[in-house]
Amino acid sequence: MGVAGCGKSSLAQAVASSTALPLIEGDDFHSANNQNKMRQGLALTDADRAGWLDALGTQLQAHPQGVLLTCSALKKAYRDRLRTASPGLRFVFLEIGRAQAHARVEARAALHLFPPSLVDSQFATLESPEGEVGVLTVQATEPIARLSAQVRDWMQKELA
Repeated sequence: MGVAGCGKSSLAQAVASSTALPLIEGDDFHSANNQNKMRQGLALTDADRAGWLDALGTQLQAHPQGVLLTCSALKKAYRDRLRTASPGLRFVFLEIGRAQAHARVEARAALHLFPPSLVDSQFATLESPEGEVGVLTVQATEPIARLSAQVRDWMQKELA
């Protein structure tokens, strides 16, 4: 979880490759309306995200053996909604600075529906999950291989 450009998809792919857990890309479950709003540079509201979070909750429930899900989960209320759908759910928070996130989103702008103009809105919405149960905070600028190993180690300890 984290703001746009923090590396959710890259880290999840690395962890999925090394754990054989299925991977669900949360962005794939945004409605056409949400996708159009983002392409137009309009930030999503809580109401816009409600159906998306419900769809992600359904996906979590469909994988009781475990799954990796990429999702911004910017507010505690969003995380709690997902926790309700999947008790025991854990989050990896990829912490990143505004400038780094903006640069990453700018670099992928031609390939992704999320425009750089919305990065600031992500930071405005973000409620840090630090201190919440079942959350690992990592520095998003660390190499993916190092982050993946850190996440795998944490998962093993959490599930032991």
